[in-house]
Amino acid sequence: MTAKRITEVLQKKAVGITINPYQMMLQQLDLARVHTSIPDGIWKILRSPERSLEVSIPIIRDDGEIEVFTGYRVQYSSARGPCKGGIRYHPGVTLDEVKALAGWMTWKCAVANVPYGGAKGGVVCDPTRLSEREVERLTRCYTARILPIIGPKQDIPAPDVNTNASIMNWIVDTASQLRGEAVPGIVTGKSIELGGALGRVEATGRGVMFITIGVLQRLGIDLSHATIAVQGFGNAGSVAARLLSKQGGKVVGLSDISGGYYCSEGFDVDDVVRYVKGSPGHLLAGYNASGIEEITNEELFTLDVDVLIPAALEAQITSQNAARVRANVIIEAANGPTTPEADVILAENEIVVVPDILANAGGVVCSYFEWVQNIQCLPWEEEETNQRLGKVMQRALREVLDLSKERNISLRLAAFVLGVERVAQAAILRGVFL
Repeated sequence: MTAKRITEVLQKKAVGITINPYQMMLQQLDLARVHTSIPDGIWKILRSPERSLEVSIPIIRDDGEIEVFTGYRVQYSSARGPCKGGIRYHPGVTLDEVKALAGWMTWKCAVANVPYGGAKGGVVCDPTRLSEREVERLTRCYTARILPIIGPKQDIPAPDVNTNASIMNWIVDTASQLRGEAVPGIVTGKSIELGGALGRVEATGRGVMFITIGVLQRLGIDLSHATIAVQGFGNAGSVAARLLSKQGGKVVGLSDISGGYYCSEGFDVDDVVRYVKGSPGHLLAGYNASGIEEITNEELFTLDVDVLIPAALEAQITSQNAARVRANVIIEAANGPTTPEADVILAENEIVVVPDILANAGGVVCSYFEWVQNIQCLPWEEEETNQRLGKVMQRALREVLDLSKERNISLRLAAFVLGVERVAQAAILRGVFL
């Protein structure tokens, strides 16, 4: 199927159909195939995850009742090394979502050229409705259920949506207790005291900063004159907003699940971060400062800005709202925030989209650094981590930009082609196990 034909099919599918993230990832993959010469047999391998595990997670609630949750762990590819990917706690988690995220992690690790494959995990739950003790019980039981397939040389989880260092600490402790040995390298994103890496918390947002600055320089846009809108004010979004602001960018739009705000003069991002840390649910709702006005998430997408950074969940920019996007550049800090149908519209409007598998790779790059430090039992200084992160992100951006120019394709296609070809080459070299 030609690229033109695939585009026509995607446009026909765009109306009135619920977005399936796994199908969305496969559509992106198929678009990239047009620009590769990967053999059919290898392509079949690339389109299927190696392992998908579904587990039941019974816990005793604080009131004494037993509740059973559902969890997943998907290992998409181990062709380039141990699988790597976060764990999210969210009521909307599905197996197809986790498969998609594991696939994106596979290509992301390859684009950044770190020796990992891709994985992802998730538990169907609303952690805001659980006590801290209940979250701990959930985490420990989930760890026990997936323990047979995870490990420092097998599959290394990390934080993702609604998970954090405390949850990673419980995973380390549970695994260490059950295996009878210390296994700090079984996860990344841990507390520093348990072998976490300095700079890891900010790594995804810092990587977004490096990519944003690099792309703007290539486009001849001065960051000090650039306006920025950030959708999603969690870890990645808040850190990216704060660091870009410190570098001279003007953050004029912010939003999260509770709503959004616009400030033509630019936010004091440090002040917003302080507010969110102490607000109910750590949300933007109720923030007040001079010169701001309330907007919706949808209105944030239509702001006339230089840079739009979607940093929430997948499928936020779709065929329904893509035509109203007015940003010059989109930097995908979230995983899969733009559907293939929306990509077509954005391309027609000459909007530059820097894909997630490049833009938000800072987290997995720093996770790799943490893993290396755990293996060597030799911690690095934070400055060293940040410098190394900058070099890796800038190199990856340069390689994607060069491939985009060489083959006359979009940055998303270039990133996918780069990542997929690297995974395919590893699969070819390893051969098919008989």
